[in-house]
Amino acid sequence: MSLTVGQILGFLKSLHPYDALSHEVQEKLAERFQVRHVEADSHIYKFGEQLPGLFVIYEGGVKIRDENSVIVSHLVHRNTFGERGLLKDGTAATSAQADEASVLLMLPPADFRKLMDEQQVVARFFDRARKASVRSKDLATTQAETLMARNPVTCAPDASVQDAARKMRDLHISSLCVTDRQETLLGIVTTRDLTGKVLAEGLPGTTRVADVMTKEPVALAPSAIGTDILHLMMERRIGHIPIVEAGRLAGMVTQTDLTRFQAISSADMVGQITRAATAEDMAAVTAHIPRLLLQLVASGSPHEVVTRLITDIADTVTRRLLALAEEKLGPPPVPYLWLACGSQGRQEQTGVSDQDNCLFLDDAVSDSDRDGYFADLARFVCDGLNTCGYVYCPGDMMATNPRWCRPVRVWKSYFEGWIRKPDPEAQMLSSVMFDLRAIGGRKELFENLQEETLKAAASNSIFVAHMVSNSLKHHPPLNLLRGLATIRSGENKNALDTKLNGVVPIVDLARIYALQGQITAVNTKARLLEARASGRLSQSGGSDLLDAYDLIAETRLLHQAGLIKLGQKPDNFLQPSSLSDFERSHLRDAFVVVKTMQSSIGHGRGMLG
Repeated sequence: MSLTVGQILGFLKSLHPYDALSHEVQEKLAERFQVRHVEADSHIYKFGEQLPGLFVIYEGGVKIRDENSVIVSHLVHRNTFGERGLLKDGTAATSAQADEASVLLMLPPADFRKLMDEQQVVARFFDRARKASVRSKDLATTQAETLMARNPVTCAPDASVQDAARKMRDLHISSLCVTDRQETLLGIVTTRDLTGKVLAEGLPGTTRVADVMTKEPVALAPSAIGTDILHLMMERRIGHIPIVEAGRLAGMVTQTDLTRFQAISSADMVGQITRAATAEDMAAVTAHIPRLLLQLVASGSPHEVVTRLITDIADTVTRRLLALAEEKLGPPPVPYLWLACGSQGRQEQTGVSDQDNCLFLDDAVSDSDRDGYFADLARFVCDGLNTCGYVYCPGDMMATNPRWCRPVRVWKSYFEGWIRKPDPEAQMLSSVMFDLRAIGGRKELFENLQEETLKAAASNSIFVAHMVSNSLKHHPPLNLLRGLATIRSGENKNALDTKLNGVVPIVDLARIYALQGQITAVNTKARLLEARASGRLSQSGGSDLLDAYDLIAETRLLHQAGLIKLGQKPDNFLQPSSLSDFERSHLRDAFVVVKTMQSSIGHGRGMLG
């Protein structure tokens, strides 16, 4: 196939990021791209070679292999490759081989660097690093869609004022939006209208709402910012602003919403929890966690900050429940330590979290105290956590399970047995228990054991090999044909599991680096940073994996925040169709990095990258 400059130009105009360039730049760029015809199975470049340029697939398909010759991606029409090496030292970080006879467009390295320097949209597209842009949490940077209450209570225009008053009383609200059957906003009626226009004038309760409502009330779009709402309220002396989108009622913002937004913070929530007298009181506070997540994400907070603040709330709830349990049961007969594992242990909780915990008891504990006092304490705390939204662990990894409420000497024997005989159950349990973090009680019951266990585990090559194998069971969602592999059936069909196939493979890798390097940190990002600093991960490999982790974790949080905006419960199932080409491209590249690092550790490389 012979391509003209005009054909190349037409192709670039349809491909991001080139579609965002000026026509003049596009024309010059089309002249710089070279056309390469490659036969099926022929090598385009090999790992470690000097890259001839940036490649874009015009027609055909290409398979990408890592340095161990493991296929990490199959690329097709419109996909780009070669940029990772070009952005570093110009040598290939992977190998590329034609799946079939293909037509490629190649931009020489000098032209690629010039384009990156001169065109911000291109630099942004190829820069895989996530640069945090934290904004202060204030009304000037927050949109109405974040502030508003979705699905506001409404009534029909022919409803009676008495019915309207009862509805407001029963639901503890101060206004009703008046809409027709198409959800078009017709007016608004408030408690002030009922007192000033109905009671004060002596109108009967059968009066129609349409006769006393404020007709065609001032409204704003979801894209309006908080200060727009505040200024409008002050100017018009009103306390309610309907939010309308495409002519239909989308939400409502009240003065109370603005006050709540400015007041809610993790510190305030922690303070309220420490003063709570019951689990139900704490549950009223933790119910605001989705709102907190939404605000933190909207403000541009890094994912590790968001999850840390959310986990701090869970830690506070746990410690408060322990204190309440001791008030009810009396002082503990022997010292104890409550520990969390899973996402709470790693300080990585999001809007979707269950509970994973255990109890370490002093070796002086009697069987009767273990099965009596501490069983009751565990039940009290686990029940309270469930009440607060941290649902019971489906795998029964909780202190209420007698297996996970044991003296320190038994825990020591557990770890020794798992390391000595790493069968599948031992591998699974070790993966969970290597993420333990002390929450409440006597921390010294765990500190020495943690150091001893890490040292013993790292020195047992057979155990490490089994743990490496176990860590590779979760695969990044890379599809051989379309780039991203989605769930094939069930209620989440065609979605990406951003937890199981997104962050979990990186969590597993970080755990292995911590095990090999005897790193005591349990937070995933902290483990990766320490592994890179210690040389367990190379600078290059560590930086790539950290960037990939940031992008995947932030994509997961953005998805959850989007659901919360819609008034839905957050989950981990992302529809790729909801992403732009730009976002899908970056996400696919992040998954390729993870798969490459899995391949490296699977081939026994101590230093990756």
